[in-house]
Amino acid sequence: MMIQALFFLVVLTGGITSNPDLHDPEDNQFTSNWTSDFIPENEVEASSFECSWESILKKLDLRETNDKYTAGRPVKDHRRLTRVSIDMKIFGILDVREANQMFVSYIWVKMRWNNEHIKWDPDQFCGQKHILVPTKYLWMPDLTIEEMTERDKTAPSPNLNIRHDGWVDYRNGQVVESTCTMDIFRFPFDTQSCQISFKSITYSDRELMLVYNRNETGITRNVRKTIQTQSEWSFRSFKVHEETVDYFEFNQTVIVFTITMKRRSDRYVANFLVPIFFFLCLDFASFLVLDTGGEKIGFKITVMLSVTLMQLILIDILPPSSGSVPLLGRYCVGIFTMMMLSLIETILMIHLKNKDRISIFKKDENQKPNENPEDQQSSLQCCCTGIKKQIPYGSAKDTAKEDHFFPEEGSSGPHTEVSLVLEKVYEELGEMRKSIILLSSKKTFENPGYWTRVADKINKVFIMFYILVVLLSMSFLFSVWILGDD
Repeated sequence: MMIQALFFLVVLTGGITSNPDLHDPEDNQFTSNWTSDFIPENEVEASSFECSWESILKKLDLRETNDKYTAGRPVKDHRRLTRVSIDMKIFGILDVREANQMFVSYIWVKMRWNNEHIKWDPDQFCGQKHILVPTKYLWMPDLTIEEMTERDKTAPSPNLNIRHDGWVDYRNGQVVESTCTMDIFRFPFDTQSCQISFKSITYSDRELMLVYNRNETGITRNVRKTIQTQSEWSFRSFKVHEETVDYFEFNQTVIVFTITMKRRSDRYVANFLVPIFFFLCLDFASFLVLDTGGEKIGFKITVMLSVTLMQLILIDILPPSSGSVPLLGRYCVGIFTMMMLSLIETILMIHLKNKDRISIFKKDENQKPNENPEDQQSSLQCCCTGIKKQIPYGSAKDTAKEDHFFPEEGSSGPHTEVSLVLEKVYEELGEMRKSIILLSSKKTFENPGYWTRVADKINKVFIMFYILVVLLSMSFLFSVWILGDD
């Protein structure tokens, strides 16, 4: 009985005790890890509170209504100077409006200053060295851009980055429409320099000072890496300098960023300069046209009107007020002047040669009809004139309507046949007159008179003058245009 009781006790004890060989080692590891990471609820709440950004705000008492952080400069002694470091990067040249003297750019601005009221130990807050807070919680420098003409329409950055040692960083991107004094003398081969100047609105340089701490070496190279769009301009250089100015009876520090850019002139050369030069070539080619008719004058006037149209387009491109007339305007005025002189010279040539033709006609009228068979133009002209007086202008039908002695159309009276014959004779005599005029012009060329010889000499001298003036003026203009910036 005792032996059975002991056996039952051994079996019962072995059944309760687990065999280590039959236990899953992964369960043991999971239980061990879970037990080691377990923290009581009150300790978890305390640890989470110290590691959150709310704990830092509570320690510093940062809130929107705290005048300690928002009312004035972040110094414990008002005699201390607040230094604000400023840096700017340009990401895009959006537009340059020459007519309005405006420069539109997209920039990023970074400001940093020290707030003496902010400081905490990162070890007490799980290693937090910086946090983000809304801009309305802290004082910010009241900086403005002097050249800005319109308020930025993009939303400003809503947060400030504050560090445990009191330094505050603010970064903001904005589209700036600013004034820019432009020198368009060498348009479209011009280079422009526009400035973006930062200064405080209310603080003097004894209270707030702007500084630029970056090394200027390589800033142009860095801007070339960050710039995204340049419109029709090519970025050249980026410079920064600091100056002190007197505004409203106290001095202020100003940080001036200067952006230098060069215009891409390919579009203006192809669409403006080359067409006007082609018009000049057409005007020069008109010297090969004969001066006997009015076609040459009409051609020259058409070319002059084309240049005038190009000048109207130029007025819309250039600003209304400028210190001096741009080279492009002088280029157009010079070409227009040469075309006008060419037109006047053509009119003079035609006038002088017509004087010789008139003298030949008068000479032929005074000669006898049988002296020279080829010089019968005077008698034919008189004949044509007499027939013209006898036969009114118009057809036989119109003549019959005006004279009641003439029968109507369709009748076969003798008066009708005579009128038709006379009309045909008049038309043939008109053609003969034209032929005589051409023969007289040919005679004038073969045996030029005094005024024709004078006209030819004037024409040769003017052509040489025309070529010389065009070559010299074009050489001067293009040397100033292209080599002026080098």
